[in-house]
Amino acid sequence: MKKSSLWSLRLGFSGKQTSKIEKLGLEKFLKQSYNSKFDTTLPDFLQDQPKTTLELKQVREIIKTSDPETKKEIQKKENQATAEFKKWWIAKMRTDELPLRENMVCFWHNHFVSTSQKVKINYWIYQHNMILRENAFGNFKELTKQILKSNAMVRYLDNGDNKKGKVNENLSRELLELFTIGIGNYTENDIKNGAKALAGLNVGDEGAVYRKNIEDNSDKIYFGKTGNWKADDLVDIIFEQKNIPYLITRKILKWFIYDNPPEDLVVYYGDYFRKQKFEIEPLLTKIFTEEFKKENSGNKIKNPLVYILQLCDELQMENVNDAAIMAFIKQQGMDLYNQVNVKGWDGGNSWLTSQIYLQRNNTADLLCSGKSLNRKVLKTMMNGVEKEKSEYEKTAVKVAFDSEGNNKTIISELSDRLLFTVSDSDQKDMENLLKYDFDPKDPHADFAVIRLFNYITKLPEYQLI
Repeated sequence: MKKSSLWSLRLGFSGKQTSKIEKLGLEKFLKQSYNSKFDTTLPDFLQDQPKTTLELKQVREIIKTSDPETKKEIQKKENQATAEFKKWWIAKMRTDELPLRENMVCFWHNHFVSTSQKVKINYWIYQHNMILRENAFGNFKELTKQILKSNAMVRYLDNGDNKKGKVNENLSRELLELFTIGIGNYTENDIKNGAKALAGLNVGDEGAVYRKNIEDNSDKIYFGKTGNWKADDLVDIIFEQKNIPYLITRKILKWFIYDNPPEDLVVYYGDYFRKQKFEIEPLLTKIFTEEFKKENSGNKIKNPLVYILQLCDELQMENVNDAAIMAFIKQQGMDLYNQVNVKGWDGGNSWLTSQIYLQRNNTADLLCSGKSLNRKVLKTMMNGVEKEKSEYEKTAVKVAFDSEGNNKTIISELSDRLLFTVSDSDQKDMENLLKYDFDPKDPHADFAVIRLFNYITKLPEYQLI
């Protein structure tokens, strides 16, 4: 696989950025990605959703006094807004000219997990998403502070139940275990005293605020330091600890390059991250530019987003259905803002179970045959029920190839773009599909190349980057 194709997939979600990486070089491409602009306008689907605690109380009062039909309608509206939010985000991932920011937002979204199912308030979920987007390439410590005081996180990890004299340790525990320093680098007393420091931190209009009547203003010992610590203080103290950089460098390496990151690289990049005072941009630049020089393809299984967006891009599909993309990745275990637990998606081998592999193959068959991907078709297909041919919508598909080439050069072209390695048996199979007398000028040449492409999508090697 060409380096530019490989890193287009790793830094984005498809091969769309291949030519830009080749033209600019990786460092200039990264710089443009870091400087990319993004829209901060509140989406239409959130305009009439409750945003302040007062508006939320008003909606709850309406629900309490409403008849079952009205309650059902309110719930339906909320569910629609949740679906629109996911489609809005998928469209950004799919269409952004420089999608590294959205890929990084997705990384942080799976690091600072906060699900819509638990939080329920769509506006708070949106605020959480925008904090990640605004700070995607910023400072890890400052991002942690902002997330810790976001309404979504406070609601998701039950800190509204954390009060002086009746502590809830959920947020305090995950701040250490999953968000910053990792298991083995803190004590149970740190969790208990951290919970006391977070007591009274509850949802507010634009972010979490301390409630004076239930906060704990006593002195607490946290990592050996004594004081009347609050949320920001906890983060400052955590980031003074020796092992703070390594959990996040391991996760970044796993998200972008290695399903099983070598420990020496985790430490090497972690030590650099500390020297950079936890600035994310220089860390990413160092990781990507140094790893770009190595032969490390085939070390990571594509996540469902990369798989489906690459498929749509390679088939040059127009009018891609974002609701169908949303349904596909949900079936594959990557439901946005709805991870199974606070640990987030496991990634790695969990992205390629036998069921997921079969679903991927079925989806490739569907799209390569020119059938449109939509939620209804996807649902029946995933359930193993084949639709009548008349029920499928047709869509134009085409795979790019050199119209001046021959069978071997075209096979090589697709292999270089799509596969990190090609075995002798796979090469023979591809030459049997695209035979020696293949004529690229033939009216049916496109169909033959699509058949070849469909074969390639079934290979285990195609699942890896």
